[in-house]
Amino acid sequence: MQKDMKFYLGIIFLLLSCLIPALGFWIAGLPLSLPVKGTIIGLLTVGGPEIMAIIAVAMLGKSTFDLVAGKVLTVLSWLAPRGQVSRRRYQLGLVFFILPVVPTYVMSYAPHLLPDTSPERLYVNILADLMFISSLFILGGDFWDKLRALFIFDAKAQFSSCPSSATQN
Repeated sequence: MQKDMKFYLGIIFLLLSCLIPALGFWIAGLPLSLPVKGTIIGLLTVGGPEIMAIIAVAMLGKSTFDLVAGKVLTVLSWLAPRGQVSRRRYQLGLVFFILPVVPTYVMSYAPHLLPDTSPERLYVNILADLMFISSLFILGGDFWDKLRALFIFDAKAQFSSCPSSATQN
């Protein structure tokens, strides 16, 4: 594969599509009006990355883009958990998976407990997000397969038959 200027521009646009949302943190600190900040941050997080990715695909070509994306995903695949976990770890993972929903209900149905102006609200949200993300790794690879099956129309659940859990007529 010959690497010309078009290739390097495509890689730059691909990297920009991943990094451009981080500019929102910088924009938030600028002395701009709130509507202007909101508009710019919205474009940087919703429209900007997609446009940059489309430009990257146009510059690289589909086959080169797929090759680069495949290499990146291969490097990142070591993060994915594999295999079974113990029952205790699975139960802990489920607690970490479900518990982050609680602050959402508190903020929705009892907003006086965590008002918008409260600094604790940010810390609670960050903690909930970290718990949710860590739960996906605590639960292990088998859970990832279960989660993936939610998005596959033809996927079916299979339950192993245990003598103690089988019903008798």
